Amino acid sequence: MIAEQPKFTRVDGSPIRVLVVDDEATLSQLLSMALRYEGWDVRTADDGQQALRVAREFVPDVIVLDIMMPNVDGMEVLRRLRADGRDMPVLFLTAKDAVHDRIAGLTAGGDDYVTKPFSLEEVIARLRGLIRRTAVAVNESADPELRVGDLLLNEESYEVRRGDTPIELTATEFELLRFLMRNPRRVVSKMQILDRVWSYDFGGRSSVVEIYISYLRKKVDSLGAPMIHTVRGVGYVIKPATA
Repeated sequence: MIAEQPKFTRVDGSPIRVLVVDDEATLSQLLSMALRYEGWDVRTADDGQQALRVAREFVPDVIVLDIMMPNVDGMEVLRRLRADGRDMPVLFLTAKDAVHDRIAGLTAGGDDYVTKPFSLEEVIARLRGLIRRTAVAVNESADPELRVGDLLLNEESYEVRRGDTPIELTATEFELLRFLMRNPRRVVSKMQILDRVWSYDFGGRSSVVEIYISYLRKKVDSLGAPMIHTVRGVGYVIKPATA
């Protein structure tokens, strides 16, 4: 059984409210499922006009907002919300990844930016970070530091170290290691890893998991006794090293 994150809520115990706005129905549904799994209250909108209406009625704590939408695009949605005095944080989603697009989104009043394709773990981590920095008080018992043996991963600072040695990881390597460390001593399958770490449209190619496991081993297991193990025919497990 995969370990659940401690629930992240408002200070009064009510669920965090999230509005997901995207004209891709499949993506919107997948994001909504992942956020509801976190225990959050989720509403969706598939165009800018609907997003404005739902935002005004639902009053979300945070918005996941696609930039490229027909008629009223994400930038205009954000402009109108800010003009209404609504200052909830906004995480932009877009297929664009040019530097000037990121700058335009943030300059318009967005708080963070994720390009498609993305991992669900990354989106959830970014949203948690945005909510922590707002005036919405939350109650979370989770420690940002994950530890397995002498391996430490900080989910807020994105720092990883084994013993006294810092480890530099790519974004995908970090997400994979985080998923393993959230489930210490539990065997997780390739499909479970793909579902939780990789992008919504990755296509289920499990061979990529083997590749990234090998990358992690070169960086983590090279610093001491092996911690990442293969359970043949089942999946992978991380556990404290044995002398």
